[in-house]
Amino acid sequence: MPTRPTILRALAAAALLPPALVTPAWGRPAATAQAPEAPAALCAVAGTLRGDHGQQAVVSLCAGSGSPQLAVSAPATCGRSGVRVRYSCRTDGTWTAARAGRKLITGTLSGAGEYPGPGTYDITAAVHVRSAPGGVDLRGTVRAALSLTAAKAKPTHAVTVDGTALRRNATTTLTYTIRRDSDQGDGSARFGLIGETGTGVRLATSDARCVNPLVGRHPAKTRLTHALDCALTELQPGHPEKVRVRVTVGAKCSTVVSKLGYWMPRGQDLYTGDMVAGPALTCR
Repeated sequence: MPTRPTILRALAAAALLPPALVTPAWGRPAATAQAPEAPAALCAVAGTLRGDHGQQAVVSLCAGSGSPQLAVSAPATCGRSGVRVRYSCRTDGTWTAARAGRKLITGTLSGAGEYPGPGTYDITAAVHVRSAPGGVDLRGTVRAALSLTAAKAKPTHAVTVDGTALRRNATTTLTYTIRRDSDQGDGSARFGLIGETGTGVRLATSDARCVNPLVGRHPAKTRLTHALDCALTELQPGHPEKVRVRVTVGAKCSTVVSKLGYWMPRGQDLYTGDMVAGPALTCR
């Protein structure tokens, strides 16, 4: 009497069973969990800009995911209609990413914002494309729909602060807390604060890890009093770092934004870090 596997193979050969059922379940290898999707870029042609004298630029929109940030760029190929020669060209401008009709991120080209997760993104860019050899100088709007599949990366670092607003003609003392919540990476990070240029806002601290950034050519000793740069070296899960800052605002209001840059060593890779946007303080 034929065995069960023999009968299954016969039925499969007659196209009565899908091949996946031919091998008994007890003979198939166990399913394995998929590794997180590696950072990658997805590109699509987004539009062609044309000038009055045959100049043209074919613009693509590219979005990279698989990291905490969604990076958008707009590479272009420049030339003239009827001429086969193609020129390298430079593209800058702004972009907006929407999902299901809702605007989620905006930025400059090429630039990045926080990655919201997998889905189909409608990306619109107002671009300026130039090429000196090709005599191309064109502006326009291009659009593309890109479907990204990478899961949203879990945050490894976070910044919080014990206040939300600054006041005119007053000094506000704030305590920022910087955390590393992942076993990946090491304890090094750069924490930065910056107010609005020209408002007279002053950032100060007695923390030896922080300085007002030095600008100008040596031996100039000019420092930006509206900014603060802190080098942290002992961030560990369960051991956050705290930075106490005094923000002095004059008659002219200024917001203060914060960012954290961190390093995620992976061998000798040139770049394995990222940036986290911290709280933005308003002024009234």
